[in-house]
Amino acid sequence: MNISVVILAAGKGTRMHSKLPKVLQPLANRPLLEHVIATAEHLNSRSICVVYGHGGETVQAHFEGRDIAWALQEPQLGTGHAVQQAMPHLQNEEVAVILYGDVPLVTAETVEKLAGAAVDGPAILTAIESDPTGYGRIIRNPEGAVVAIVEEKDANDEQRRINEVNTGLMACPVAQLGPWLDALKSDNAQGEYYLTDIVASSVNDGVKVAAVTADSPTEVMGINDKAQLAIAERAYQQRQADALLAAGVTLADPARLDVRGKVTAGSDVFIDVNAVLVGDVEIGDDVTIGPNCVITNTKIGTGCTINANCVFEDAVIGNHCDLGPFARLRPQAELKDGARVGNFVEIKKATLGEGSKANHLTYIGDATIGKDVNVGCGTITCNYDGANKHQTIIGDNAFIGSGVELVAPVEIGAGATIGAGSTIGRDAPAGELTIERSRQKTVSGWKRPTKKK
Repeated sequence: MNISVVILAAGKGTRMHSKLPKVLQPLANRPLLEHVIATAEHLNSRSICVVYGHGGETVQAHFEGRDIAWALQEPQLGTGHAVQQAMPHLQNEEVAVILYGDVPLVTAETVEKLAGAAVDGPAILTAIESDPTGYGRIIRNPEGAVVAIVEEKDANDEQRRINEVNTGLMACPVAQLGPWLDALKSDNAQGEYYLTDIVASSVNDGVKVAAVTADSPTEVMGINDKAQLAIAERAYQQRQADALLAAGVTLADPARLDVRGKVTAGSDVFIDVNAVLVGDVEIGDDVTIGPNCVITNTKIGTGCTINANCVFEDAVIGNHCDLGPFARLRPQAELKDGARVGNFVEIKKATLGEGSKANHLTYIGDATIGKDVNVGCGTITCNYDGANKHQTIIGDNAFIGSGVELVAPVEIGAGATIGAGSTIGRDAPAGELTIERSRQKTVSGWKRPTKKK
């Protein structure tokens, strides 16, 4: 079966009270529309057409370079009118799957079922709502067949008591869809062309309407304001937590985890509360992640301990490393096996060698540090001269004392020792003690200044 996907994304989103178009509002750090497009891409569809309207240039710019067809809906005269704008991008021999840019939680599995049910006629996705207020109701005949969808504003009291509702998601053979769209009328309370009216057209033509019911109402919830966006965020995060739990990850509290990307984890991984995992995060076996850590696009090797309140971005961490608390790894930081980074240490575009350690209050930037190096408390690599960045190189087994400033470009030889409090601006030879301090002096009889009365 050939499939094309139409995503309706023309709404303004007035209730969001935001300059950002509704379909670009973030869910798990990605726009709502991005989630829907990802689902469409999972279907291996021939084409994806996004029907846009409000904020169209902004929406298109966000997805520049993606294989997406765009159809403008202007003016916006309802869902049926919106799908009409996409018809030039569809082919008669395929099934059109119609999704919504503000319904981001529907799964690819559900959409596949919907498409599969539309081989010979339209298929609609329904949900059972305990409170169906605001939704179109599914009308069935005594035999249980779907015969109509009635919008709430057009429904009578008996119809409003029905709790099976229309989600708006639909699939239909394009050859049937075109004529039914052309026949739509706007004689309803809103004066719009409802896509749902093709159900009645199908029944009148003797074509059976299939119905697929979503596993839960949450999966098909539409997002119209920030409160609904927050509900969707929690639902999405619960889904991510469930997947990690199923893979064997231990979560201290599944309700206090945020996954904003893709996480892969080995066995015997423990993640404490309030972890935020962003982008592509890869976690090896036997890793412990403490509370309040933010980890972005980072690979963590086997047996690592990440203590509380660490922030990592675009970093690579080897096996059996110990980090934090309050450690920060910035882009292109790399720790070799057994390295140790302690509290209030920041590393940027630098390599910390095997077994090396920087335990306290240190900045390492644009540096290559060998193995078994000790970097003392308060050490700074002075890598920036106000215009350019420069490299610091520290050889194996070197010992850098506390409070040292290494003024790059500079190289510290293997086995060298740098005395505490030194400012080193020239290369230090291997195996030697290098120290740079002014002579200590005591001024006898000196008095502190006092405030004038």
